[in-house]
Amino acid sequence: MQIEGPHRRGHVLLVAGDAAVRRGAVQVAPSANLAALGVIPVAGLLNSEVPSDTTYLDGVRDPNTVLTRLRTAAATPGPLLVHLSGRLTADRRAHRLHLALAGTTHASVRWTALPWEWLGVELRGRPAGSTTVLLDLVADKAAWPLLQEYAGPPAIPTAEVYGVIRPPGAAGGGNTVSGWTRHWIDQLHSNPTRPDHLRLHALAVAAAALPPGSLVLPTARDLGGHPARPRQAPAAGPRRCAPAAGFPVPAGGPSPAVGFPVPARDPRGHIHALAASGRHAEAADLARGWEQHVRRVHGFTSGEALAWLEIRADLARMADDFPAATRLWTTAGRTRLTRGPADAPEVRAAATGALYCWTRLKDPGTITGAGLELLHLLTSLPTPDPRNLRLVHRRMELLNRSPGAHGGAVDPRAAEVRPDPGEEGATG
Repeated sequence: MQIEGPHRRGHVLLVAGDAAVRRGAVQVAPSANLAALGVIPVAGLLNSEVPSDTTYLDGVRDPNTVLTRLRTAAATPGPLLVHLSGRLTADRRAHRLHLALAGTTHASVRWTALPWEWLGVELRGRPAGSTTVLLDLVADKAAWPLLQEYAGPPAIPTAEVYGVIRPPGAAGGGNTVSGWTRHWIDQLHSNPTRPDHLRLHALAVAAAALPPGSLVLPTARDLGGHPARPRQAPAAGPRRCAPAAGFPVPAGGPSPAVGFPVPARDPRGHIHALAASGRHAEAADLARGWEQHVRRVHGFTSGEALAWLEIRADLARMADDFPAATRLWTTAGRTRLTRGPADAPEVRAAATGALYCWTRLKDPGTITGAGLELLHLLTSLPTPDPRNLRLVHRRMELLNRSPGAHGGAVDPRAAEVRPDPGEEGATG
């Protein structure tokens, strides 16, 4: 985030609310999170080199003190980063969400905690793209039903909101920096070029090993996107990459307005919304991060990891990156052949996707290399479809006859071969 101008100043506001404690175990230690963030250069936190101020609020008991600091921060003309850590709660009478401050009890929420809506009120006048809110929270039993009912906390329309909210039953992390914040910081240190906030968030989520049910923000609602409906592989013709996994919303998963807890519900709808809106690089980064996380938890050749590999393949297809899509679909098909029934529908769907994307390749060298891998996959199927084999052999032969194979111009037919009319039903 870069905001130019000699009078532009940025601001970082770090707020440590009340610790979340369950049965004597600390679930989130806000003071530890604030201390860890406090040693990072402000330019790294803001992703901006403009002169900036930093405000630390730790152990505050009066919500009006936080409001005053928030109002001052919101008035800054440059980029603003707000980090909130602690316990999210709700008042008993109005059932509104609050950030619990030091000393907040269930009976005193209305007087001693920060109402969530104050964030939106104070930040609503800021320019679009200038405000980032980071959340590392645990919801208590009073707040969690509201988060589920209303699909997460109330939106802050002018801000980019990234973070996690863990459920009441989440395991404690002790008096140390919590997983998401720690990995967010680690990514800042380990990347030579500072990633943007969304990528940092994606990498932190993938590495944090969040407990089941954790709510990950932003939600699809916040992005204005809608999770895709479950899709089935096409019944005829390699006319598109057949999504062996695609972007289905699991049974009981999020509606278009709901965020994506993990792993009971997952971020596939959110990732699809990014890709469908043209934000292909961000979608690919998120999918890659989730694939790495799933590999660590379930293993490299697990069904869960292969599903994410296939999602990445379809993301590459949506971005018209057909070399990557062909490679990923082929890898998925080969891996599924080694770990499960060779006649499984997922194997044939991966082969179909690889074949279609291969027919869209233009570079002769890529066509040849990928074609050999594709032939190996197709011939490894229990009942190889002769029509698909003929299609690949014919295209490879045309390419070999083309002058481009010897350094001259490429015969355009070599890059544009499609099934014969009698082969329309080829499915791989």
